[in-house]
Amino acid sequence: MRRFDVLVIGGGQAGIPLAHALARAGKNVALAERRHLGGSCVNFGCTPTKAAIASASAAFQARRGAVFGLRIPTVEVDFPAVLDRARSIVVDFRAGLRRGFEKAENPALLRGHARILKKAEGGFAVRVGEEEVAAATLVLNTGTRALEPPIRGLRDGPLIHAGNWLDHHELPRHLLFIGGGYIALEMGQFYLRMGSRVTIIDQGTQILQREDEDVALHLQKLLESEGIEFRLGCRVEKARRSRGGTMLEIRSTAGPGLIRGSAVFLSAGRRPNTDDLGLESVGVRTTPDGFVGVDERLATNVPGIYAAGDIRGGPMFTHTSWDDYRILESQLAGDGSKTTRRIVPYAVYTDPELGRVGKTERELREAGEPYRTGRFEMRNNGKAIELSETEGMIKVLVEKKSGQILGAAVLAVDGSELIHMFVGLMNAKAPYTVLRDAVHIHPTLAEAVQSAAAAVQ
Repeated sequence: MRRFDVLVIGGGQAGIPLAHALARAGKNVALAERRHLGGSCVNFGCTPTKAAIASASAAFQARRGAVFGLRIPTVEVDFPAVLDRARSIVVDFRAGLRRGFEKAENPALLRGHARILKKAEGGFAVRVGEEEVAAATLVLNTGTRALEPPIRGLRDGPLIHAGNWLDHHELPRHLLFIGGGYIALEMGQFYLRMGSRVTIIDQGTQILQREDEDVALHLQKLLESEGIEFRLGCRVEKARRSRGGTMLEIRSTAGPGLIRGSAVFLSAGRRPNTDDLGLESVGVRTTPDGFVGVDERLATNVPGIYAAGDIRGGPMFTHTSWDDYRILESQLAGDGSKTTRRIVPYAVYTDPELGRVGKTERELREAGEPYRTGRFEMRNNGKAIELSETEGMIKVLVEKKSGQILGAAVLAVDGSELIHMFVGLMNAKAPYTVLRDAVHIHPTLAEAVQSAAAAVQ
């Protein structure tokens, strides 16, 4: 039996850099991966979706060429070629990750499904494929998969979801999204710009239910103006396969109804990959939904077992998974000072993008925290006008007494980039006046962020 100081189970955005870092620190490390290295980000999430969205953006800009004084008579979408481009980038990224393990014996790459068998002398026994290994410390980084809601008839035909969309080469005529969250909005706009008709169905009365109503409504109207249809306050009760597609039986406050489409995209949430890890064999506690419980140092209730990335719940982003690696490096090979006490920004990669950080106005009101608001419309920014990208708005929330930034939303072209101006100030615990009083280059989109700070009442 091979023995390791640390066995990382899952080659995601936390597991891979952690394995290399611990090996550099002198530990004998192995990483177990049953399929592709890179986790959800590389294989079906960030990398291919943003590549595909870039193709959709190019098509959209070409169609509006007249805005810029250009005559582009037709724009033809080669949908399989769009997917092939995205897939080729995935393959290149996977190969790079694989080469990182081929160059050295430590960390070792173990291929196969990993399952914890029992506690063993000095650690844990784990079966990886056909081999049994032992490790003093385990790190769980197995990620999540698409959640399949209990809807009758849903499994009677093919389903598109975040994990398999790259395998569906035929462009759907009318794509029905079940769920109106981040994935639905990003991919819905992508398919729309490729040429599909898109309907997004959600049982909530607001898209992006974690966001403030004004921000969510603003984005919804932008997407509706482009052609996406929203059916909110609707619960899907049954799916029936019909000739040429699927028929969904829905129920809303207005009563029952039917929605017909050619394909269904599941975007109703994520489920952790913990059901076949053998966690029960060593007593690792999970939530009713299967997520692994951890403390702020990512330790589970079982000494010697840690969890990182989406498997532990909370914010499910690549950048939080990557920062989890830094936390675990600190715990396992450093001074133990780094924890999950951190500011986590995120973005929705629609067009325009929604960059977000900190608390929402609704959260502040409910908590009774005193705050002030600054707001700026992108149609008033010079660079946005020059780019013909005037859709969107910026909203910043500041603590009433100190002026420190409590939260911000940037719904704008390059919103995922612009939000970092607020992120930096929040990490520095600096007041919004630092941004307001700075000198910014003109003309820039960054001036819009400064204008939002200047608008704080």
